[in-house]
Amino acid sequence: MAEGMLTVGLYRKFLFPRLMNCGMASPSLAQYRIATLNRVTGRVLEIGFGTGLNLEYYPEHVREIIALDPNPGMRALAEKRIASSGVNVNLTVADAQSIPFGDEAFDSVVSTWTLCSIPDVDKALREVYRVLTPGGRFFFLEHGLSGEAAVRKWQHWLTPIQRRLADGCHLNRNMRELVETLPWQVETMEEFYAEQTPRTLGYLYRGVMVK
Repeated sequence: MAEGMLTVGLYRKFLFPRLMNCGMASPSLAQYRIATLNRVTGRVLEIGFGTGLNLEYYPEHVREIIALDPNPGMRALAEKRIASSGVNVNLTVADAQSIPFGDEAFDSVVSTWTLCSIPDVDKALREVYRVLTPGGRFFFLEHGLSGEAAVRKWQHWLTPIQRRLADGCHLNRNMRELVETLPWQVETMEEFYAEQTPRTLGYLYRGVMVK
């Protein structure tokens, strides 16, 4: 058991960050990042910062980001991007289920391909709501449960495998339902399939919620 846990820990810390970095750096995903981030303003928190793949797509007026990621193995790759970026990033190893900042601390919170892997995603969303200022916005881009029954069937079947391979990632979370449990206003919300991506992985939810 101890040896198995050690193997899982090494995979999560050393191999998975590199696999994720390669897979999520696909140029085909850039258009979705740009469309999600182009209206981010004010003091910014990004949860699930990963290896910093969003950095080059923030608007020019964003010069500082507070970034959280629970996987310490992401830091080495993230720091390379931060060093070559004009954005000042304060990167902390921390979990969105317990955001280490006070109430109403941020004007914008960003989450891209993150809510799928948080164990208690409802708690994380409550934390996002808590740290947003009144009128603050939650910008999200997530993959999740498809609108097609045939695709959903495969997503449910594949999720236990995906969770093991991709550090807890679920293919079958209905992001619209999860986000709409909180009392914010829906500014925008759309669902669509990503281009050049298998449908089980590529059903995307993109939106902006206002506190």
